[in-house]
Amino acid sequence: MASTSRSIHCQLLLWGVGALSFTLFSESPALSAAEPEPEPSAEPIDFAHQVVPILKEHCSECHGGDESKGGFSINTRALFLDDETAVPGKADESYFVELILDSDPDYMMPPEKKPRLPAAEIDLLKRWVNEGMKWEPGFTFGEPAYEPPLLPHRPELPLITEGRENPVDRLIDHYLTEGEHERPAPIDDATFLRRVSFDLIGLLPSPQETWAFLADSDPGKRDTLIDELLSRDLAYTEHWLTFWNDLLRNDYAGTGFITGGRTQISAWLYESLKKNKPFDTMVRELISPPDDQSAGFINGIKWRGTVRAGQTVPIQFSQSVSQSLLGINMKCASCHDSFIDRWTLAEAYGLAAIYSEEPLDLYRCDKATGESAKAAWLFPEIGQVDPTAPKDERLRQLAELLVHPKNGRVPRTIVNRLWGQLMGRGIVHPLDAMQTEPWNTDLLDWLASDFQENGYDLKRTLRVIVSSQAYQSLSPALQDTDDASEYTYDGPRAKRLTAEQFVDAIWQITDAGPTAYDAPVARGIVSPGLVEELSLSSSWVWGPSVDKGLPLDGEKILLRRDFKPAKPIRSAGVIAAADNAYVLYLNNRQVLSGEKWTDLDAASITSQVQPGRNRILIVAENRGAKPNVAGAFAALRLEYEDGTDEVIVTDASWQVSETVPTGTRPGKWKLDELDWETARVLSNSTWKKQTDANIGITLASASVGSEHRVRASLIKADELMRSLGRPNRDQIVTSRPGELSTLEAVNLSTSPSLIENLRAGAEKLTSSSNGTEGLIEEVYLALLTRLPTVEETGILRTALGDEPSIDGITDLLWALTMTPDFFIVR
Repeated sequence: MASTSRSIHCQLLLWGVGALSFTLFSESPALSAAEPEPEPSAEPIDFAHQVVPILKEHCSECHGGDESKGGFSINTRALFLDDETAVPGKADESYFVELILDSDPDYMMPPEKKPRLPAAEIDLLKRWVNEGMKWEPGFTFGEPAYEPPLLPHRPELPLITEGRENPVDRLIDHYLTEGEHERPAPIDDATFLRRVSFDLIGLLPSPQETWAFLADSDPGKRDTLIDELLSRDLAYTEHWLTFWNDLLRNDYAGTGFITGGRTQISAWLYESLKKNKPFDTMVRELISPPDDQSAGFINGIKWRGTVRAGQTVPIQFSQSVSQSLLGINMKCASCHDSFIDRWTLAEAYGLAAIYSEEPLDLYRCDKATGESAKAAWLFPEIGQVDPTAPKDERLRQLAELLVHPKNGRVPRTIVNRLWGQLMGRGIVHPLDAMQTEPWNTDLLDWLASDFQENGYDLKRTLRVIVSSQAYQSLSPALQDTDDASEYTYDGPRAKRLTAEQFVDAIWQITDAGPTAYDAPVARGIVSPGLVEELSLSSSWVWGPSVDKGLPLDGEKILLRRDFKPAKPIRSAGVIAAADNAYVLYLNNRQVLSGEKWTDLDAASITSQVQPGRNRILIVAENRGAKPNVAGAFAALRLEYEDGTDEVIVTDASWQVSETVPTGTRPGKWKLDELDWETARVLSNSTWKKQTDANIGITLASASVGSEHRVRASLIKADELMRSLGRPNRDQIVTSRPGELSTLEAVNLSTSPSLIENLRAGAEKLTSSSNGTEGLIEEVYLALLTRLPTVEETGILRTALGDEPSIDGITDLLWALTMTPDFFIVR
């Protein structure tokens, strides 16, 4: 940091506004630094696979189920901790460990005539205790006391009290009254503005928006603001893209993409959110994809080399559908009958068999059982998949069962996730433990049935929640336990900014974000004039075999076209189709693929176009039982920064080779050794009739630019975002960590990109502020959505001086962004 940083930062610390990044979240226990971690070489204890078997073998006979000898039961974590029989974090002070180690026959556990625990198992139990005794939510050594309902249920709403009409408030007010709990106090306008802006669109309100909202005397201004935020389709989409990318295991780089073993659903997901596509439609298109755009979710990751039975694509399908859409952890049951809930190996494999192309053998702990899985879904009460039907039909049937009118499980799961995003904790907690009893069953049931009855409208449910007084109430000063059985609602939980929200906020206040992005999506607004301008006549091409007649069935060709942008580009997009199948690469990276010549596939390629030479490659294939017509069409549009554009289409300027190298990595192909000819231009009225009417809108949507600032959700994760908790998405992620890690603290203190962005913001403020006090006020409004106190202004005015330097302002920005007031959404 610059020379004045220590002075400013220490003064901020003294009067309680800021804190060093190493104690960043000290004001919020739930967001505080984690307990001491085990040695780096030691993997965290796996409760289900390591602890449960030991306790079942040695303890549950006398202290589990209906048995509680000596008044001690291990059925639940709360019972286990009773009377300090176990002390999380302190194995040496835990009485049950003392009894296990005791050699006195009158005290030893297990009793004298029972086998003693091996030393390795004792060490493992001690490690488990020292790590905090993590317990699988909902697990019990007794009979499960709760089984979630499958059918939807719309509870009767309690009476309105004190004019609080929102159904959420009616249900929570009744809950608080019945439990004799105090109702959380309401938040002020500034807190609401900051909270709802971050929650709905992921952005800070601007100082101008803050002034206007605080000055508005309209009693309905909060509802007006909610509607206005939800109407910002681009901002809403690019914020919620983070949530859905985590939930659907979608990303722009990482495992599987280089080898072609994984495909994105980014374009489909982006458009679905932008159009507020009904959730039941999204589920149908994810599970039974109408085309390749949404197929990446069920196709998972094809890992290279030999994989365990639990890593095969059908098992991934079973786990992904269960976790994302049903809130069920099927990973344990994918290896053996689950230790922690009711799901069995046969059920996990039955769901996997719906996806599998071939007969699926059951493996228990990676050992073949000699049995074959029968395609089946988990809740036959409302219908079943036909195991004899073809794969596509089985997937269609499963999709319909997931959104069946009598299926209340899927709506409950998604509204619980939305509630958790907005309120900091699910009605069922954790979010992937939907077998756990909700803290308010009627609230969950009402939200789910309302969602289902109103067209699976995601925005509507978000509006219902954020317009409630429950959402608009204070967060408790002390956070609750993580144990679902001990939770009592007392207001929304404080939430730390996600990696994307933090980075977006930095770019927002400094105006220093990137101009290019990695997500293959169209961000801009397409004008009718542009659609008309780009309504081209398609030009289809093929190889020299057409000179002699119809191409043979199975014939493949390789098309090539090099180009160099004439000027700096603002945006770029490409569309393509082929009769019968194709894969399109740009600069050795797969961009598009398709198997339906009637559909135009499209992708934004802004981030992939290079200033110098670029190369398009298309592998096209003819299919059929005999020789037949074959052709490929592509069009690429470059929009330049000066407003002009250039369109490249398949024509005689393209080259073609009848030899197609093997594999899916063009960077390894020896293209110079191939024989190249001029591509043959074809004329086919059937192709033109089907595609030409859609060329204008499809190419415009793929290539149009946007004046909106690029968002962090659209770019690959960098080192800073990784340290702030953005996952690599090899696995489904539904809850990001709330703890501050050492790596995060170090990156926040030393990240060159963060400091560079803050310095750019300081330079901008230097030229635009009205004196020191005006600058301080502007920074507080921009970062914290409030004005500084008199004390804060006085200290900072003294520290910055009459003519604040760029270094001093950079330090101020850094210090304030490290405070809980900035980093935590209260």
